[in-house]
Amino acid sequence: MSESATNESNYTSSRYRTPDGAPADIVIFTITSTERGTAKKSLPYRELQVLLIQRKNWPFEGQWALPGGFSKETESIHESAKRELQEETGVENVHIEYFNVYSAPGRDPRGWIISHAFFALVNEAHLINRKAADDASDVRLFTVEEALRMNLAFDHHQILRDALEQIRRRMLTTTIAKEFLPEEFTISELYQVIQTVVPAFEERNFIRKITSTQSRKGIIEEVRDRRGEPKMSNKYSQRAAQLYRFTDAEPQLSIYG
Repeated sequence: MSESATNESNYTSSRYRTPDGAPADIVIFTITSTERGTAKKSLPYRELQVLLIQRKNWPFEGQWALPGGFSKETESIHESAKRELQEETGVENVHIEYFNVYSAPGRDPRGWIISHAFFALVNEAHLINRKAADDASDVRLFTVEEALRMNLAFDHHQILRDALEQIRRRMLTTTIAKEFLPEEFTISELYQVIQTVVPAFEERNFIRKITSTQSRKGIIEEVRDRRGEPKMSNKYSQRAAQLYRFTDAEPQLSIYG
């Protein structure tokens, strides 16, 4: 029977092969900070890291993988991803974004499994007390470089690589850097976070461009104290620097502008 001849009275799902599962896999990124321990004040050492779980069961028992799990009939794929994120990290209300679907034949020995991939940006403070869920024997943070050298389960190496490409692009075109920063920060901290995610990023006129260029103006604003005076910080520098915070504005950039 052709698709056009199908109607409410004669439709049956048995005519169609359905997937054996639709999991949500989540690439959980964080930026860790380590104080340098030098006599002179300086920015901490920052690394982009990803959360991996060590699988407890078949398939790929003992191998490291991205966290995730099968979606339920009673939830959407996006709801499934948020649930899995909460179960794996204990955090909610963080930046989570869908970026691709993975459906190559044979990607999962359990059958025809179509995986929907998300990335999440989680502040390192939320991952301090992480612990392995029931289906994992261990959970750990790895630098992205380490993770990409590992033999990850399923096609998770490809998913991780694609997610990294996504957040690098988004770091330069949106305000997602805020997910890795305190509410109030210096321009130097913002610049360092961008470079931690996008090592090739270099902009000598960064301060001028981020604070005065028309297409970017209004994305961040100076923080002022109760008296209206500029609020400063010398936490990471000998000389006090102006503190900024992100506004709700999003950059409106054009490839033609």
